[in-house]
Amino acid sequence: MVQKERHPAIKAVGQWPIVLAGAMVLATGAVSVYSLSKTWLASQNAKVAIPKTAPAIVKVTGLGRLEPQGEVIHLSAPSALEASRVTQLMVQEGDKVRKGQVVAILDSYETRLSALNQAKEDVKLTQAQLAKVKAGAQAGDIAAQKAAIARLEAQLRGEVAAQQATIARLQAQLSNAQVEHRRYQDLYTEGAVSASMNDTKRLPVDTYQKQIEEAKATLTRTVETLQKQIQEGKSTLSRIMEVRPVDVQVAQAQVDKAIAAVANAQAQLNLTYVRAPKDSQILKIHSRLGEIVGEKGIADLGQTDQMYAVAEIYETDIGKVHKGQRATITSDAFAEKLQGTVDHIGLQVKKQTSFNPNPLADTDQKVVEVKVRLDRPVGGKKLTTLTNLQVRVAIHL
Repeated sequence: MVQKERHPAIKAVGQWPIVLAGAMVLATGAVSVYSLSKTWLASQNAKVAIPKTAPAIVKVTGLGRLEPQGEVIHLSAPSALEASRVTQLMVQEGDKVRKGQVVAILDSYETRLSALNQAKEDVKLTQAQLAKVKAGAQAGDIAAQKAAIARLEAQLRGEVAAQQATIARLQAQLSNAQVEHRRYQDLYTEGAVSASMNDTKRLPVDTYQKQIEEAKATLTRTVETLQKQIQEGKSTLSRIMEVRPVDVQVAQAQVDKAIAAVANAQAQLNLTYVRAPKDSQILKIHSRLGEIVGEKGIADLGQTDQMYAVAEIYETDIGKVHKGQRATITSDAFAEKLQGTVDHIGLQVKKQTSFNPNPLADTDQKVVEVKVRLDRPVGGKKLTTLTNLQVRVAIHL
């Protein structure tokens, strides 16, 4: 009984290790599952927290065109010579020209050259007149005037002497007549002669007195007339010998005016010469010999010794572009890749003018022009003749 009573207790004690072992296995499994779950969740969270890195932008691209340095120069006739005709064409397409070199001569050249020559002759004439004024009268004129004065003075002396001699002769005759008349007056008083005889002897006295008065009057008139002529002659001599400042000023003003006319005529003549504004190359001739200069002008010029690629960069990308960045230029027209440096970034946003041949490409873009200075050499002569060629430009950031 006792044994029967002890038997269940012994059985229960024998089952506890098994229970404990199972519990430990379950606990260990739970811990493992928990750890694995936590690790998996952490890895998933890490994957969500790490964002994907976008690819780095290494270049900005755009279409563009080739241009010579300073852009293309459209050479035309001066606005003052509209509808002019080309009479001489001094260059051909492809020629290199120097600054100031004559490219063409217009049809008004001959007329304006004649006007210039006439103006130069006017200068010579006014300069001669100025020299004459400064020198005064010619020596011959002065000598002739002095001779005229001397002749008048001699005439005065001669006239005075002759008239005085006449007066002296008349006075002598008057004296004789007066003596004769007094003698007959005495005889008449004594009654020796008649009254008529006495009157006859008085008549010469009256006659000589009148002649003397007339001679004196003639002498006075002669002296006054000749002295006046002498004074006028002396005044004329003084005038032709004098160089008045006002006369010199007037003559000098005429010279200055003539010189100014020459300068104006030269300026008008210069307008008939169409000259190259800088060292460049003739790219295209628009007006040939004998043709009227049209809207396109006479010729297009460019400084092709240094070429540029003008790239049209989208306004959204322009902030990434800076001066000094390197660029690569390609085109279907040449095999090699050209290299250059960003030299200028435009200040205006404009509509796109260079377009991709792809019909699906967007053609309504806003762009900013970026000028890339090409490294030299830039493909030899071939590239310098490809102004306005469309190119692809990649600016390296």
